[in-house]
Amino acid sequence: MFALPEDFLQFMRDVYGTEAANAWFQRLPSFLEECEERWQLKLLPPFENLSFHYVAPAVRADGTPVILKTCEFSDEFAHGLAALRLFNGRGIARLLESDEEQKVMVLERLQPGTMLASLVPEQDEQATSILAGVMRQLWRPAPTEHTFPTVEQLGQGLTQLRARYAGGYGPFPPRLVDEAMDLFVTLSASAPQTMLLHGDLQHHNILRSGDAWLAIDPKGVVGDPGYEVGASFYNPMPRILEVPNLEQMLARRVAQLSEELGMERARIRGWGLAQCVLNAWWCVVVNDRLSMNPPRGILRCAEILSRLKV
Repeated sequence: MFALPEDFLQFMRDVYGTEAANAWFQRLPSFLEECEERWQLKLLPPFENLSFHYVAPAVRADGTPVILKTCEFSDEFAHGLAALRLFNGRGIARLLESDEEQKVMVLERLQPGTMLASLVPEQDEQATSILAGVMRQLWRPAPTEHTFPTVEQLGQGLTQLRARYAGGYGPFPPRLVDEAMDLFVTLSASAPQTMLLHGDLQHHNILRSGDAWLAIDPKGVVGDPGYEVGASFYNPMPRILEVPNLEQMLARRVAQLSEELGMERARIRGWGLAQCVLNAWWCVVVNDRLSMNPPRGILRCAEILSRLKV
């Protein structure tokens, strides 16, 4: 098969351990050949910017361009797959084939596939409006019975932060952590409705498809729809950190999302701050080398939102 990007090889070894990652890399070529035969695909070289999954473009026997995505380590695969089935192509790339046990799926390939991140910062107002529009298309009432993680459960990750640092905060600003923990509780408790959300809807996960913009890579999360706006306040990373008037940009995003989604500004600001802190902590969890140096750029966005008057 095709050579894997060196950065991807090292990333998987760092996250899952050298022995486990290398064993998967050895099994991967034969597995991909099985997928090609099973679904009548011609696989092309994988994308360069891979992280937790092997993702490659492919062509079906009838010439339809598609995407194949797989990783046997993924603990989010089942939730993402279930979300794709429920979203059913509305506001998101369509699921075409899947095998939950083997953790592999074939998806509609969005073309030209331009990332929404390409509009920032020059066309940030337009990009924010596109984000809001995709949110409105995606959201739907949560199933009565489900196994999706809830927003409240995700917020409990910040209690793990305190435990990690023996009840302290380590390199994290105490005021921001305390405020984020409080926001997860109060905003979840006051949620006007409980919805099925994408869970990571930001500028790198929305692509152009013809004249439309559609989401990719849902995590599948259930809770307050306001939670969905949070990831947009520290993205697109790292480009957002180069904006000279970042405070002004984030304030405008709060106001614009409030108007377009019909949510209170305080709720949007709060979810932005809470998710900035949580994401910075997740970076530490994923990569222990960051344990004494959490992503300062994301925390900078949290600090701006903390000071923002709404």
